[in-house]
Amino acid sequence: MAFHKVFGGAGVALCMMTAPAAWADVSSAQVWEDFKAYMQGFGYSMTATEAQGAGALVVSDITLNMALPDDDGTITFGLPNMTFTDSGDGSVVVTLPAQSQMPFSVDVPDDEDASGAISLSQTGFLMTVSGNPGDLTYDYSAADLTVALAELTVEGEAVEIAAASTTLRNLDGQSTVTVGDLREVVQRMTAGVVEYTIDMTDPEDGEGRIQFDGAANNLGFEGSMSLPLEAIAPDDANAMLEAGFAVRGGYTHQGGQTNFTIDDDGSVVSGTTSSASGRFDVRMDSEQLGYTVGAQAVALNVTTSDLPFPVEMQMAETAVNFQLPVTPGDEPQDFALALTLGDFTMSDMIWGMFDPAGQLPRDPATIKLDLGGTAKLDAPLMDPEAMESAETPGELRSVDIREVLLRIAGAQLTGQGGFTFDNSDTGTFGGMPRPEGSVDLRLEGGNTLLDTLVNMGFVPQEQATGVRMMMGLFAVPGDGDDVLTSTIEINEQGHVLANGQRLR
Repeated sequence: MAFHKVFGGAGVALCMMTAPAAWADVSSAQVWEDFKAYMQGFGYSMTATEAQGAGALVVSDITLNMALPDDDGTITFGLPNMTFTDSGDGSVVVTLPAQSQMPFSVDVPDDEDASGAISLSQTGFLMTVSGNPGDLTYDYSAADLTVALAELTVEGEAVEIAAASTTLRNLDGQSTVTVGDLREVVQRMTAGVVEYTIDMTDPEDGEGRIQFDGAANNLGFEGSMSLPLEAIAPDDANAMLEAGFAVRGGYTHQGGQTNFTIDDDGSVVSGTTSSASGRFDVRMDSEQLGYTVGAQAVALNVTTSDLPFPVEMQMAETAVNFQLPVTPGDEPQDFALALTLGDFTMSDMIWGMFDPAGQLPRDPATIKLDLGGTAKLDAPLMDPEAMESAETPGELRSVDIREVLLRIAGAQLTGQGGFTFDNSDTGTFGGMPRPEGSVDLRLEGGNTLLDTLVNMGFVPQEQATGVRMMMGLFAVPGDGDDVLTSTIEINEQGHVLANGQRLR
């Protein structure tokens, strides 16, 4: 929809405008020219008014235009006036107005057009560019910097906005830029706190209301980026990667909280979320695409008009990680997938809904899955046509089950193992490559949990009997009370064995 395209395009523009990697020389005119070349390399066209004075270049009326991917319309937006001042010692000082208004518009055929304005306000923003052409350092700081959505109109209808802003306080950062075959950027940034707030009607239908506000402390960023010098269509991710585009970096914070209220036609959900720390890492290059997201000491408290009591949940740890190969190669490439929901607890009120007598142990629950492996790509991961094709884009070669852990209601299941896959044999297992390998499993407290569920009436006795028969088929008693172990193996003949006994 046009609404998210407004924020996507405008957000990119603000990042480009404030990112110190945008300039690559030490005279005011050269800094401005390189800024224009940098923006044009991302597919933007630019117009501006330039006024050269004594030792300073003032650039105003800056307007960027860009075609959206897949001929999906155009976006136009303005940037704040910029002043480039030659300091006399070979460096350039870049300053911005204390207050700026940046109009934008989005024209999307057969969809919702949008227009509006973004305001930028800052206190004490200062950037100094120093070094030699092709090897520059950008130092910047600000007491505070706020970006806010001041106006928004969708399909001719004004959206009511009480607040929509993000503020960085005590901002400090540095970037180094070297230019050769690629533009290489290494950045670091810290902010004492980032504050955000949203209070507006739902722009999709004009009904309901969304309210968010919160903050994160000690925000930090470190990362690097490689950029092709020549312009490449921004919707052709595969071409950008082949040309050398690469991003690696991550954000961290040391504690944050969000308050929210969502009113959907009288159905109100409100609450708070918090965490003691968190991080977000990303890698995107011609070899790998990957994300890692994690947080510590996460808490959620929600009240809703549909329930007579609050919903309270906590987790000691949450983490998601995945890594995928991107470009076809002659040899198999690594992939990874991991999920952790550690020490999950919930309030006694929620437990009481289905276990009022307290028969189930209420110990913290944990889910952990850690997988790795190798795969061989036959087509680029970023090629939309290849990914939408009915043809399989590659071959799975191996899976390494590093850890499986499920701990809940007094029972615990653990496992590890691994399999390789013969892609030349897709007949033995009905169309999938034939696996070979094994997995070791251990179940503690399973029978006790099953007995409790029967006593609570959740599981009929005849179903429990069937479950016990299945466990007897696949598992053997382990070293302890209520412990079962199992080794599931698939051999090179395609036979499936459980603890040495053939099942298939």
